[in-house]
Amino acid sequence: MKRICPLLLAALMAVLTACEAEPPETAAFAPAEEERLVIYTAHKEEVYWPIVQEFEQRTGIWVDVVAGGTNELLERIREEGDSPAADVMFGGGVESLESYRDCFTPYACAGAEEIQERFRDPGGLWTPFSALPVALVYNTKLVRPGDVTGWEDLLSPELRGRIAFADPAVSGSSFTALVTMLEAVGGDEQETLRRFAENLDGRQLEGSGDVVRSVAGGTALVGVTLEETALKRIAAGDNIALVYPADGSSCVPDGSALIRGAAHGENARRFLDFTVSPEVQELLADEFCRRSVRGDVETEEAMVPLEEIPMVDYDVAGASERRDAVLMSWAFYLGEEES
Repeated sequence: MKRICPLLLAALMAVLTACEAEPPETAAFAPAEEERLVIYTAHKEEVYWPIVQEFEQRTGIWVDVVAGGTNELLERIREEGDSPAADVMFGGGVESLESYRDCFTPYACAGAEEIQERFRDPGGLWTPFSALPVALVYNTKLVRPGDVTGWEDLLSPELRGRIAFADPAVSGSSFTALVTMLEAVGGDEQETLRRFAENLDGRQLEGSGDVVRSVAGGTALVGVTLEETALKRIAAGDNIALVYPADGSSCVPDGSALIRGAAHGENARRFLDFTVSPEVQELLADEFCRRSVRGDVETEEAMVPLEEIPMVDYDVAGASERRDAVLMSWAFYLGEEES
């Protein structure tokens, strides 16, 4: 084994000591704690990035973003307890946020009076972001118009194994869709859950984004998704068509919430205000195929007015309270839990 020259070794040790004593060059540009904000988000990058970037430019606040699934991030927030790593949960169905209400601090955002009453949280736990009708999609090359019109069709044996549906324990929008289906079909909820689970034939997708891709590619004939996702893919040229269930859809907002014990609470409140500002809400309508929660922002002309879409009576608080029970039954009927 070759020996290292003592002079060379001394020089190397001096360099290492200097590196430990002085922070990296990038650290010189890192902001002070009062100029930071940490966000957990369930939104896709195409949605959150323009908003975060504009917020940084307007405020000078340095934003760190951690993206993931709604329920994955909510579980992380709960596990972090009194020492949260993030300040804001940005995204996720509001009934999912309700289920983790002990993790958040209520906050009344600036401009709350402009938010449509049907999208407001009376308790102020969460701030609504966009209105998201649940929809069905089908492959236009494999399914004839009129063959799929509502939730009852998804219980037909003819579609067994050809339905695209994301795991409601991971995807907040899928949980919303599942509860919407239970409200629309009525009757014995356990029977509906069992029949729908059996019709998936053990095929459950990991995320909501996989639903439209599966239908467009022909792997599935029909899928359950959000209006926004379907409209984007239709505009991109995918071979899919959108159907609002004749037996009833829902339009539950996704939202944001201030994490209890947030280290950068003031910056978090500024961000929540920004998400419902006219500028951001107009961006939703113009660029993201989403509906604004504000009453003073117009819906795109190409969108069907909400008043013309059949709606179930969706109880956000009730859906939140029964979330664990619904998911437990769902897992059982899919064969993911032992009887």
